[in-house]
Amino acid sequence: MDQADIPALLSRLASDEDAARKMAVFKLQSSINDPSFADVFISSGGLIILRRLIMSTGGNTLAYSLQSLSRLLEVDMGWDIFEGPTAGDLVERVVELIVTNPLVNILRGAMSILVGLVSHSQSTTGPSPARPSVTFGFRALKPAVAVYPQFFDLVIQQLHSADHALCANALMLINALIRDAVSSEQTENSRMSGTGEEWPKFIRKLQDLGLIKAVYNLMQGSALQDLAHPLLEFQSLTKVLLQKWRAVQVDVERPEHRRALKGLHLASAPNRDHVNGVGRIEELQEYGKKGSRRHNPEKWRRLGFETESPAGEFQSIGFLGLMDLADYVRKNEDGFQKLLLEQSTRPLHERCPVARASLAVTLILYEHFDCDRSEIEDLRGYQLSDGKHQDKLFRPLLLQWSRVHSCGLNAFFKLWKSTGAEQDDFEKVAELVRILVDQVVGQAGRSKDILEVEEDLMEYDFGRLRELQMELLELSFDDQWGQYLYKVREGLNQEALTFIKEQRIRCLLQGAWFSKPPPRKDSQGTALQSRRAANGTLWRYAKLSHNRRHLHYADFALRTAQEPNLEALGEMLDLQQVSSVASNVFASSNEAGGETSNNTKITIYGLADPDDTQKNGDAADAKEQPLLTLHPLTHSLASEWLDGLLMLLNQAPITAETNKLIKLIGDYGLKIRLLNVRMEATYAGPPEDAGVVPSREGLDDDYWYDI
Repeated sequence: MDQADIPALLSRLASDEDAARKMAVFKLQSSINDPSFADVFISSGGLIILRRLIMSTGGNTLAYSLQSLSRLLEVDMGWDIFEGPTAGDLVERVVELIVTNPLVNILRGAMSILVGLVSHSQSTTGPSPARPSVTFGFRALKPAVAVYPQFFDLVIQQLHSADHALCANALMLINALIRDAVSSEQTENSRMSGTGEEWPKFIRKLQDLGLIKAVYNLMQGSALQDLAHPLLEFQSLTKVLLQKWRAVQVDVERPEHRRALKGLHLASAPNRDHVNGVGRIEELQEYGKKGSRRHNPEKWRRLGFETESPAGEFQSIGFLGLMDLADYVRKNEDGFQKLLLEQSTRPLHERCPVARASLAVTLILYEHFDCDRSEIEDLRGYQLSDGKHQDKLFRPLLLQWSRVHSCGLNAFFKLWKSTGAEQDDFEKVAELVRILVDQVVGQAGRSKDILEVEEDLMEYDFGRLRELQMELLELSFDDQWGQYLYKVREGLNQEALTFIKEQRIRCLLQGAWFSKPPPRKDSQGTALQSRRAANGTLWRYAKLSHNRRHLHYADFALRTAQEPNLEALGEMLDLQQVSSVASNVFASSNEAGGETSNNTKITIYGLADPDDTQKNGDAADAKEQPLLTLHPLTHSLASEWLDGLLMLLNQAPITAETNKLIKLIGDYGLKIRLLNVRMEATYAGPPEDAGVVPSREGLDDDYWYDI
């Protein structure tokens, strides 16, 4: 709509005819989010007319009017409508519509306006002297909510609405209220500005109305795409609340904290007898003649605290830890008492410290859910991620904090008992629980029910947990020391390769018998081969010369018990003529240590005419021909000779047996190196004279460098 049409539009908005007003405000809602149009509309007195429509109309005319004001506020304009003595009436009208009007299109607009009104407090510093009547945040809603106390209940009910837009607006309003509650906290007595109650009480009030369950269902539902941003904001605000509860230090001077600690003590059945550290039965409380009572000297240590001053032990996790412990005890009072009674029958060093375990589980969950992570990172992660990975950004189990904590604590007790842990093993059990939470809670999909998660936490296989722990320790060790270990391992592998090379060559120096299958009938061998076949030679003996330059061999009819010496081996192969060595040893690798198949062989190749090759200088065109063929009797012998010949030619070994030996020796070398690192050397610290600057007494300026 053109700005020149604004006077006519205002005239129709002020008309007494409902049809004219409805059409005019319908057009207005589609144009008012243009800042230039909105500026002219406001300067022409449009806010007065728009306010009148909201206060007096109904049906679609009212819905379009609310939507127009909502869009005006979205472009950060029109805030003057909340000025003056009648501003409270307008806010009360919007609150009244939320409480009493069943129409979805009206509810959407009304909630959107309140979202803007409450959120605007975070960009302003409150009423100024020049504009004392302008208030934002919950302060602006408080008078109207006093008239309609069911307001919060009805807003939370809208989270169950089938209309996704209405549901999103309701959640955005709740988010704005929570953010205003925790951000406008006054310095004196920590009270939420304008509400007259501490912010934790306000949060608990919303929770008591079913807020957590409603949002949890939304986060697990199918409308995730339409509700993504308000859900992520609520998830981030939940982390903010956890941060704030952790930041509050436990103080016995504060009534709420004192009541929580007293509740722990009373829930532990303090009037029951207990077994002390030396096994003697004592009463927890004794009444004297005048009615006075003496408290057990282990009043708090029997609950699992390390000292008799429990407040100081919450320093790392703050009031959040006390809330979790108190909530667990309240919901599991009978089990808590039985657990303490069971622990009291054990020696002191075997007792599971219940309170300390609860604080450890709280800290584990706090770190697991990245509660210090800002919401900006969450929202940015959602915008940058694709549809496949967006589900991982939503953590509905975060909203089930109390139940996850309780089940995690029960898992702690189970692990303590099944591992036979003692007091000194506390951190080890806590680490197992941390791994358990990462595996069960961390791997749980967005739609996985809390009941399944609780069952998995309690039934997870302890053996598998230990395997995961060892894998994680190995990865951690590799991350920290890997770069050094790689260098050590590389050096050790070279040493192992040199060692095995010498071992394999010594096998060649020792000599070995090989089989010599008779030639085929269609064989086209040389005259020498035909003569030997005719003579019935079935064995071949080969041996490397002492100078490692020649391979001596000869064929025999019988395999003698005494191995032939070099003088008895009439044939000789100059290793300088060898160009390559080939084998099919791998075909019989499954017969390691036993007899090889009949066709297993090692073939030594050489160039056809080495002299011609040297003259022509074109070795690439020269053809290879077999110079010698060996048929090993066992796979081990085949591995020794094949890799020995290859190593003589300065080539890498290829058989699995040789490479396995190289790895085995390298691994043993690494273990020996690690065993040489003594524990006392790690913690002994520097020697006594370390860091002492030598005296220059008796020295002059005549010096030199010894390079």
